Amino acid sequence: MENRQIVENILSCLGGRENVLSVTNCMTRLRVTVKKEERVDEKKLKTTEKVLGLVHDRNFSYEVVVGPGNSRRFADICHEMGYSAASVESYDWKDTKAAMKAGQKNSRIKVLLKIIGDIFVPLIPGIISAGLCAGFASLITQIVPEYEEKNIWYLIHTLLTVINVSFMTYITAWAGYRAAERFGATPILGGMLGMITSLSQIDSISQVLGLYNADAPLQSVLRSGKGGVLAVICGVFVLSVVEKKIRRKMPASIDIVLTPLLTLLICCVPYILVIMPALGYVSNAIVWVFSKACMSESAIVRMIVGYAASALFLPLVASGMHHGLVALYTVQLQELGFITLYPALAMAGAGQVGAAIALHRKARKINHRQLCSVINGSLPAGFLGVGEPLIYGVTLPMGRPFITAGIGAGFGGAFVMLFQVASTTWGPSGLLGIFVMTAGPNGTVSSMLMYLIGLILSYIMSFVITNAVITEKEIAGALGGIPLPAEEASSSDSMDLVEENRNHLYKTIRHGEPVPFEFGRMRTFEYIIKDPAGIHARPAGELSKLVAETGCEVTVRNGEKSASGKSILELMMLGACQGSRLEVSIRGTNAEKAAELLQQFMVEML
Repeated sequence: MENRQIVENILSCLGGRENVLSVTNCMTRLRVTVKKEERVDEKKLKTTEKVLGLVHDRNFSYEVVVGPGNSRRFADICHEMGYSAASVESYDWKDTKAAMKAGQKNSRIKVLLKIIGDIFVPLIPGIISAGLCAGFASLITQIVPEYEEKNIWYLIHTLLTVINVSFMTYITAWAGYRAAERFGATPILGGMLGMITSLSQIDSISQVLGLYNADAPLQSVLRSGKGGVLAVICGVFVLSVVEKKIRRKMPASIDIVLTPLLTLLICCVPYILVIMPALGYVSNAIVWVFSKACMSESAIVRMIVGYAASALFLPLVASGMHHGLVALYTVQLQELGFITLYPALAMAGAGQVGAAIALHRKARKINHRQLCSVINGSLPAGFLGVGEPLIYGVTLPMGRPFITAGIGAGFGGAFVMLFQVASTTWGPSGLLGIFVMTAGPNGTVSSMLMYLIGLILSYIMSFVITNAVITEKEIAGALGGIPLPAEEASSSDSMDLVEENRNHLYKTIRHGEPVPFEFGRMRTFEYIIKDPAGIHARPAGELSKLVAETGCEVTVRNGEKSASGKSILELMMLGACQGSRLEVSIRGTNAEKAAELLQQFMVEML
């Protein structure tokens, strides 16, 4: 199915054009704000093609997991269709009063993390680019000791440094701009307030007021950059409140002139003299805590912290709250020049990969083609640090593998924390994260190597633990499959074993009674698809469930392509569209009844 049609299906499930207020994206998700939640069909949305998962933990806000690449493509299509990329405060408060009241019960910490995530998610491409450039520049200084005397290397190093500095110098401005959008203020005013934070004139003001410590500038009550992005977020929130109150009183004819000016004049003084110093101490406290934990002189403390951080990070990813941690990353990066927490958290994705490989091994052993297909499609992204496809497609639906993946990832987290691996940014993880793990105290190359060893350790331990804990019977029932008896699940080809050793097996057909099931009988029929959408996610899912209930082996062919009737992905990959002639083969004693059910299904659904 074309991307535009997929997007239209997603938006239709979200209530359509009148219900969708705004659409933005992060690396793997469409972030959608809706007007009325009761119009959203979550069940249908979860079965829509290319949708890997759905997060709905805030009123009027949905995060549709579609995977890397697709998130940006789909968001661009939404914007071309006229959907806003900005936050729109136009909810029908009367109709949703009960929902809003219920939403007040949410954890304040959870809400705060979500707000921070909303602010920083659009900045992630710049954050990643700047961090990678810093990593490569650091690597050049290690592998080319005399790079300054070699014009080409000096030029490359300078260019990489300029890109990194362009973001890091003005990160407070970008954060202020985004915070203003999030809080409903004029974005450029938020950007200006953020930029004021980093200007050298702040030091001059501090000296005049006697708040500057010339002997130890970093210990000054007020200095340039004091408070960082935390001060900016708090300051822009105040600015948004002030601006809205002024605008309510300001005549429309002079609003554009006086409202911005008065807002900045009123907010600047308390921001510089109160908010920046106060949040500066908060930032210092955060850095102190993480320094004591992640950079402790005790190796045991570092290992415990690293293990706990890695093992517990996946639930935050699954709930979409992990972006809220960027405030901690940013504070460390601004104060220390590197991040100590992120390398350990990056191990969580490696745990998913190791667990998925163990599941794939057992799924192949019992011929569970559907699970193998899902894992095959998700593993490449997992190796590159994008864990959502594996989380929502494999481990989280199965339950226990989600836990074993975290337990195994903890070993990698403990290892990288033990060797004090540090990163120059956040965002890239998995194998792509190697080039940003260049800021450890043991040197650039050593830090990169220790990170790679940590990844491998997470792969191995998650594989071992998952392989030991998850049974083949549990694998057989994964993703809607049929649980097999233990003696059948241990076979490398379970269906052949059943055929050889059992002539009668009882299965239940939908709306029917248990009937004896024997192999050997075959029925076939053809059907021409009439639905313009062809076989997409929803009919494929319903068809696979029906096939599973018949107890028959069903093969669906479209030309030279064939698919198991039990595999959603294989059915979708047939490329069957309107006018396609399907040949359906059913094997089993109840093949006639199964053929009738399948024909009736196709007439109704396809």
